[in-house]
Amino acid sequence: MQVELLLAPDCPNAAAAKIALTEALHELELTVSVVERVGDFPSPTVLVDGVDVMNDHAGAPEMRACRLHVPTVPKLLAALQRTAEE
Repeated sequence: MQVELLLAPDCPNAAAAKIALTEALHELELTVSVVERVGDFPSPTVLVDGVDVMNDHAGAPEMRACRLHVPTVPKLLAALQRTAEE
């Protein structure tokens, strides 16, 4: 399983996304390395095996933007569980 956290520089929601991701991984007892990338991304975005946990689309567009919807623990849990079961 590959987990990526995509952030735009100085993203005000980065800390909340990191906390939610850490909580979800801990709850599922998954020891997965999270690749954190900073660049021109809708931020914050969490990809699990290349799929955005918030909208189930593959990848993320190249654009620096602040997302209004921060990845939530329930969305992260669902995506992580689904991928772990495959």
